[in-house]
Amino acid sequence: MTLYIAVAALAVAVACLVLLIVLLVRQRFLDPARFTDAVADEVTQRQAIALQAVKADLVSEGRANRVETTAQMHSGMQTWSEAQTNAMNQQLRTFSDQNAAALGAIRATVYDQLSAMRSDNHDQLDQMRRTVDEKLEKTLNDRITQSFQLVNERLQEVYAGLGEMKTLASGVGDLKKVLSNVKTRGILGEYQLGAIISEILAPEQYAENVATVPGSANRVEYAVRLPGDDGQCVYLPIDAKFPGDTYAALVDAYETGDPAQVAAARSALEVRIKGCAKDIRDKYIDPPHTTEFAILFLPFEGLYAEVVRMGLVDALQRLYRVSIAGPTTLAALLNSLQMGFRTLAIQKRSGEVWNVLGAVKTEFEAFGDVLGRAQQRIEQTSQELDKLVGVRTRRINSRLRAVSALPTEDTKKLLDDVPDAPAVSEESGSN
Repeated sequence: MTLYIAVAALAVAVACLVLLIVLLVRQRFLDPARFTDAVADEVTQRQAIALQAVKADLVSEGRANRVETTAQMHSGMQTWSEAQTNAMNQQLRTFSDQNAAALGAIRATVYDQLSAMRSDNHDQLDQMRRTVDEKLEKTLNDRITQSFQLVNERLQEVYAGLGEMKTLASGVGDLKKVLSNVKTRGILGEYQLGAIISEILAPEQYAENVATVPGSANRVEYAVRLPGDDGQCVYLPIDAKFPGDTYAALVDAYETGDPAQVAAARSALEVRIKGCAKDIRDKYIDPPHTTEFAILFLPFEGLYAEVVRMGLVDALQRLYRVSIAGPTTLAALLNSLQMGFRTLAIQKRSGEVWNVLGAVKTEFEAFGDVLGRAQQRIEQTSQELDKLVGVRTRRINSRLRAVSALPTEDTKKLLDDVPDAPAVSEESGSN
């Protein structure tokens, strides 16, 4: 770069010298002033041309230098990049080799540890398997033993239940035989009726097998004694009826589902119930010795419900003056009669209670008089005590007025030191 600048300066100097020589040659033909201006102009032009040439040279040289510098930089960068790449490749190969060696060591270590763990786990699993097998075998044996024991106990219970069922079956057969007989059915209804009446009423409030109609040989099973006029009792007849065969036929008809058979069975039961009601009316109702109505007791709630469903309650009361009652309704009726008996007893005893209250009143008045006299005597005694205490106290104080009182402590000591002999002598003297 410096060489180029020196050459350019030398060229300019040569040009100036040539110009000066030309000017000196022309000096003899021109005016000095004009010559000076011309020289100045020429110099200026020559300088400008030289500068442009130098500028052009510099520009061309700069471009060449830039291209050369760029090429050199590119070459240097490429060389450095190749060197760095080679160095990095070398480091990567070294790192890869080290990693491969480390991974190989780790792989070998992990393989050894996994082998040891696999062996240990296999041993532990074998031990656990043996333990589990032993426990399972023991548990299974225990469970099987318990299951067999439980099954044995249940079989024994089943055998016992079968025995009870056989006994129950024989009992049901006996009950069926009992219910198939009209007389035994009547005894069963009578027994149930007696149990209900005896549980609710007192023995003096009802009678058994009593002739409610005077001079008649027909005796009703039970009759409740109701109070009447002039101390006479009025009987309420209660008779138990159990048309079991007719009711059983109706139940069988319901099970078959045949409407004609159900209607025929219901008609037969209605006729039977009306016949029982007519029989009770003709045999046991006789006012004023009995009430205006009697009670027909049906010993089973199902039979009673069927009669109510058939609408016979109003018909029997209207036609035969007989009321239908089942076990529950009879118990409610007897409880209401019991409450009536209690009310009547209270009414009968009300006069006695009034007399007792009058006697108590008289005794209380006498007791008031005695208390008044006792109060007067107590007041008189209190007055006499007040007089006696006041007079004696004043006399003792007047006698002790000249005596000086001792301090409290001296008094306690003096009284504590006094012997008990005088008290004994006073007691002996008083005795």
